[in-house]
Amino acid sequence: MFFLCGHPVLWPEMAVVLLSLTIIAALYSSVGHGGGSGYLAVLSLTTIAVSDPLWLKQYAWSLNLVVAGVAFWHYRKGGYLNQSLAVPFLIGSIPMAVLGGYVQLQGSIYDILLSLVLVFAAWRLLYSSWEDREISRPTASTAVATGGGIGLASGLIGIGGGIFLSPLLILCGWASAKEAAATAALFIWLNSLSGLLGSSLSGQISVEVGLLAPFSGAVLIGGLIGSKYGSQISSQTGIQKLLVVVMLIAASKRVIGVLGI
Repeated sequence: MFFLCGHPVLWPEMAVVLLSLTIIAALYSSVGHGGGSGYLAVLSLTTIAVSDPLWLKQYAWSLNLVVAGVAFWHYRKGGYLNQSLAVPFLIGSIPMAVLGGYVQLQGSIYDILLSLVLVFAAWRLLYSSWEDREISRPTASTAVATGGGIGLASGLIGIGGGIFLSPLLILCGWASAKEAAATAALFIWLNSLSGLLGSSLSGQISVEVGLLAPFSGAVLIGGLIGSKYGSQISSQTGIQKLLVVVMLIAASKRVIGVLGI
């Protein structure tokens, strides 16, 4: 056992956490995501995590900034960013993400919302289809309203919102898979930054550099691999199913905590 920023940590547990974060970052970044829901799932299962929703949210947002930033760089470099598509979603989401980050949810409410998001994310990973469809852009008002709703949810729960935005863009025929990935990466990065800003305005910062550094290194490696070789990595259903299991276990753990079983 060793102590990292005051946290008692077992070497085997830290190794498993870092490996898990790397895999999650690789998988999510392959489709332009930051991986926030996956980080919440893993960290909520560890003894490293502090029993505080704000702690989980701020670490998930911080790791999102690393991975979504790398993913956005790769997809923008590939010419897949459509600014006219992305901007209305961002106009709606950024202020609402700040508001959601500012709001401090009670533990049981947060646990229920996080559990629902983890189950939803697991379902999307199992059944998402990233095939291109006929494209019909949303109206500006629809995009702003949709971005606002996702931004508020992102701020409340501690994710970037890509797990909602990407499937919506594709299933509604608003964007191709590559465009959705580029839009989601930028959306996640700005929402995560907005969430951190909102939570800091509430006067509470739980991120410790000594603990964030190894986490960031792990997700950076995964993000670089996933965003560069996305199509190959995202097709590995074995990794997807493993991640689904982790999310469902994490969701069950938090629900059990709420029920006091």
